[in-house]
Amino acid sequence: MKRARWFVALGLIFTLMLVGCGEKTQEDVIGDLDKKLTEMNGYKAKATMTLQTGKDPQMYEVEVWHQRKSFYRVALKNQNKDQSQIILRNDDGVFVLTPALNKSFRFQSDWPTNSSQVYLFDSLVQDILMDPERKFTATDEHYVFQTSTNYQNKNLNSQEVTLNKKDLSPRQVKIMNADLEVLVQLDFTEFALDPSFNDGDFDMERNMTGAQMDVPTMAEPSEPMTVHYPMYEPQGTEFAGSQEIETENGKRVVLQYEGERSYTLIQEQSQIVPASIPMHVSEGEPVDLGFTIGVMTEESIMWSYNGVDFFLASQDLDQEEMMAIARSVYGTLEK
Repeated sequence: MKRARWFVALGLIFTLMLVGCGEKTQEDVIGDLDKKLTEMNGYKAKATMTLQTGKDPQMYEVEVWHQRKSFYRVALKNQNKDQSQIILRNDDGVFVLTPALNKSFRFQSDWPTNSSQVYLFDSLVQDILMDPERKFTATDEHYVFQTSTNYQNKNLNSQEVTLNKKDLSPRQVKIMNADLEVLVQLDFTEFALDPSFNDGDFDMERNMTGAQMDVPTMAEPSEPMTVHYPMYEPQGTEFAGSQEIETENGKRVVLQYEGERSYTLIQEQSQIVPASIPMHVSEGEPVDLGFTIGVMTEESIMWSYNGVDFFLASQDLDQEEMMAIARSVYGTLEK
């Protein structure tokens, strides 16, 4: 009997020692995250991102700068340097820069607060804090949260966020569809809280010039343009025909789709913009198409990819359907 009591007492002491050693509950971690989000002045991060949302996997090197409260710089570098882009937010608005084309768009937008952003630590923390049905587990080195999401791509409806126990810095993010298939994975390689910034770090012209030193402007195309077709077609819509138009800049192809959800898809060879003055989009948003960042308005999406400019317009489609079509434009089979 005495021996049994001794084992019970020993077990109680061991449990108390674990609590005293800092094993935190979900509520403790949530409180720490809330405090960190409130008190931090910014961060710098680097990560690798793998996308499984299109025909082939896409890999990006991601660099993120954030200075409290609303300055952001997200640089996305693809293996194909022509696809490198920068999303920038400063006092003048939100910008999408494509250095290889010397092209920039300017918005008056709520980005990044209007949707979830996989590469922004503060957005990930907000997703954790705002989901009352989040799931929490702890490993030897990490805290893992499973949450719902608010991404522009509605197929990305849940995510798993892994944080380092030591300092709650981000380690990995997996975003999944309804079948729990991982469509986006982000692995953080560096993270520094409250770093210093220099004047001009979030300036549009300085970022364009600096990026072009690393990503030279695209050479003029020497090969004929390949015509691409969307692999996704909304129900009640079918391909009605195409038209080729010769312009001073080369061939322009117009694809027409008719039916209940009719739309037009125009594509032409990308041209290097002679001046880096931003094109102002009064009612638009940056939109993540997976393989590139596009520009979305109420009735259109514009994007550039592999040396081709695309313009999709419709009065019948909602924005989610337009994004689904845009993400599927990689087919080359003749209709």
